[in-house]
Amino acid sequence: MNSNQLKAQIREVMDFPKAGICFKDITTILQNKVAFKAAIDLLAKEYYKHEIDLIVGPEARGFIVGAPLAYVLGTGFIPVRKPGKLPAATETIEYDLEYGSNKLQMHRDAIKPGQKVLVADDLLATGGTAAATVKLVEKMGGNIVGVGFLIELQFLNGRELLAPYQVKSLIQY
Repeated sequence: MNSNQLKAQIREVMDFPKAGICFKDITTILQNKVAFKAAIDLLAKEYYKHEIDLIVGPEARGFIVGAPLAYVLGTGFIPVRKPGKLPAATETIEYDLEYGSNKLQMHRDAIKPGQKVLVADDLLATGGTAAATVKLVEKMGGNIVGVGFLIELQFLNGRELLAPYQVKSLIQY
């Protein structure tokens, strides 16, 4: 299965979560064992040569992409969560949203200085969550190898916020 075939598997839901939005629903890929495996394998193919130590995935759909990607690449996986969800000492980053702000946390002992880290998530939209995750990884001494996504909404220019990092996406809209 290639990227175009994966794109055909994505369900588009109009007016979700609010009027005027066309939501790209990946659950149709996740429930299809062939499509889900192909999506993870295609993304992994982009990163085999990078000798990645860890994959970091932001809550919650970053877990869905990042954990199986870590398994395929033979790396560790680190969840990035909303405040109050991790049990041990954490590092926190606050970042701006279109209206307001948000915070993300990671365990303080999750990354050792110099480790090669890939940030993985399901969707690149405006890039705010991914950029905050990258900053959190770097705050802890990790070296960003790249930022990978299943889907990229190119018209929202999220890639610009992630410059100069290597950004890869399997499917573009």
